[in-house]
Amino acid sequence: MKKNFVLDTNVLLHSPEALFAFEDNNVVVPITVVEEIDNFKRDSSQLGRSARQAARYLDALRRKGQIAEGVPLREGGTLRIAVTNTELPKEWRKADSADNRILATAMDLLNEGDDSETTLVSKDITLRVRADALGINAEDFDQNQVEQDELYSGMETREVEGSLIDQLYDQGSLDADALGEQFSPHCFIQMTASDSRQQALAKFCPYEDRIRPVERPTRDMWGLLPRNREQKLALAALADHRIKLVTLVGKAGTGKTLLAIAAGLQSVTEERSANKLIVARPVISLGKDLGYLPGTLEEKLQPWMQPIFDNVQFLMGLTGDQIRKGRGAHELIDQGLLEIEALSYIRGRSIPNQVLLIDEAQNLTPHEMKTIVTRAGEGTRVILTGDPYQIDHPYLDFSNNGLVHAVKRFKESHLAAHVTLMRGERSELAEAAANLL
Repeated sequence: MKKNFVLDTNVLLHSPEALFAFEDNNVVVPITVVEEIDNFKRDSSQLGRSARQAARYLDALRRKGQIAEGVPLREGGTLRIAVTNTELPKEWRKADSADNRILATAMDLLNEGDDSETTLVSKDITLRVRADALGINAEDFDQNQVEQDELYSGMETREVEGSLIDQLYDQGSLDADALGEQFSPHCFIQMTASDSRQQALAKFCPYEDRIRPVERPTRDMWGLLPRNREQKLALAALADHRIKLVTLVGKAGTGKTLLAIAAGLQSVTEERSANKLIVARPVISLGKDLGYLPGTLEEKLQPWMQPIFDNVQFLMGLTGDQIRKGRGAHELIDQGLLEIEALSYIRGRSIPNQVLLIDEAQNLTPHEMKTIVTRAGEGTRVILTGDPYQIDHPYLDFSNNGLVHAVKRFKESHLAAHVTLMRGERSELAEAAANLL
């Protein structure tokens, strides 16, 4: 029997395609949701773009018939816009809120008397709790969710015979099936000998269909050398220009952003493989729209982008090269080698032959992530960094944010590599605070 799914506004703002995500079941959009979508569609942020797309979908669907009665969806289900006449318990009637009218729509369906299961789909935690209190089944929209223990780490650990490690170093590589299994493209492999204390770090190279050792870099990357195993793997991924998308996940202090900036500056200033490094962050803490803040764009961005400036300044001080020494981010900006932007200003651009670094990428929705990565033009590399355990977006969590979504979807692509950084490399106090507080 078909099920009924009542959609909250935040589901469509998160992903307008949610209208088509419920297979052959019945999708019900409360009229209140349509009104809220209309209020959002004038917004210049991603919320506004999602609202406009949802409105276009609804407009196209209404041409298929009477949308109040239900129109067919491509997967075999139906969609209708519902107006409610149900009254909630009197304790809840004081506030004629949109949430209450959405709950009332779900109550209408429950009171229709058929055996169809009705579920309210919302990314609002408290609305789901309130629905449960009324006896309404409620769920998060989890089309792109990944459980924490399922997130790909980018590295596998294998116990092998010591002779295989000898062969890896003597011959410089192993057959792809030497370990008796197939690995994801650019997967790193920690090999430990079962009959000795030998160890080796290797990587599956999909272009050659070979497993090759990961050597410690013989030269620094813009003054940086790896301090631990994961940083070594991250630098190996960043140094391979055949990899067009690198995702680095780790808590604060693991060095993910610093490594990414160093790799970008190396590409731009020394290797000349890219024209410019663009660094962008979602401006969650400043609100979605910068237009209301006083000052120039640079002045508006300064508080939020200061960590990027700090990292560039730190890298400048690492090198003995007098050409770099004493120079800062602003000089690189003036020379056109570095651009620091709000993420909202990246959308709509075509970005060829550049390095695009998206920091704090866990604060993007999967839809926003797609919008950003599809901006990459010919010769452009994209680096995504973030910590999915630290999310500022009200409707995102570990399971459904854009960074985790990208890691999952690009796992089997030869264009992408992923590294999870575990060990913090900040001061002893900062590391203790990250673990204890």
